[in-house]
Amino acid sequence: MTRYIDIHDVQKLLRKTGVAPFIETLATYIRDDYLRWHDFDKSARVANHSQDGVIELMPVSDDRLYGFKYVNGHPINTRRNLLTVMAFSVLADVQTGYPLLLSEFTLMTALRTAATSALAARMQARPDSRVMALIGNGAQSEFQALAFHAMLGIREIRLFDVDPAATAKLVRNLSHVPDLRLTCTSSAREAVRGADIVTTVTADKANATILTPDMIEAGMHLNAVGGDCPGKTELHADIVTNARVMVEFEPQTRIEGEIQHLPADSPVIHFWQVLAGDVAGRETAEQVTVFDSVGFALEDFSTLRYLYDLARDAGIGRVIDLIPAPVNCKDLYQLVAPAGPSAVVRAA
Repeated sequence: MTRYIDIHDVQKLLRKTGVAPFIETLATYIRDDYLRWHDFDKSARVANHSQDGVIELMPVSDDRLYGFKYVNGHPINTRRNLLTVMAFSVLADVQTGYPLLLSEFTLMTALRTAATSALAARMQARPDSRVMALIGNGAQSEFQALAFHAMLGIREIRLFDVDPAATAKLVRNLSHVPDLRLTCTSSAREAVRGADIVTTVTADKANATILTPDMIEAGMHLNAVGGDCPGKTELHADIVTNARVMVEFEPQTRIEGEIQHLPADSPVIHFWQVLAGDVAGRETAEQVTVFDSVGFALEDFSTLRYLYDLARDAGIGRVIDLIPAPVNCKDLYQLVAPAGPSAVVRAA
């Protein structure tokens, strides 16, 4: 039997827990799984690209559970008032292959991306960081803002988007959050000036230059979220070359991340090693750091684990007959056999 969690279940759940507390707890699941890095069978996601977007499958497993996510990325969708990113996920029992959970993952992807961003920033940003620039105020932006406010104590977020309506939407959605100042700016340059952390979460499928080297100040931490497939970046290459760059899963990030245009031997540090305390995320207060975030399947796996625990403990979702359950496991045909008297099998 498979438990099914749809968008309505997720809405009820988040209204009960609150978005920020959900992100904070999810971050602990993500951290716990990254600390078990060597327990997982890992691979880069399988991507099918088209002119306007990409559809991907993201699998990962340990010795008990297997998870995968179906997700797309179609920036052109906003012209049709469709979501840029949509997803669903499955968690399965490794021993039997039976699916345990089928869940909506569009909202979950935004939540896990925000949780991962803030968790990474804890490892790389200066501890006294209180001001963040948020470049790109679309569907992911509120989740990023709430995560950094809750997990890092960010008190001011300086906003910019080429679409003023997107910024107005973000201000409207987060105007109720206490102790969070939202400042609208007229350019990315204005937003970045004086910021401790800069989060870029733009959507164009292009090698864009959202940030240039002259905009970067000593000690900044850059959370580069929007560049997540071949031919889609946000930072000038010189920024990445001169910064301390942290990646989730290097074989995937070399293809999809900000480092895709750098030499294959360009130095990076690994998220799991930083979380484990084996490598420093930041070496000096003046160093510029970059989290080259492309999204890795392990973060979805952690989210599935969290949802499965919630479903079990709180009865979220409903059980569905996704997989056949014939009386005789060797007789699948019985499920479609025409009704009628049983045939008699005679010995020769």
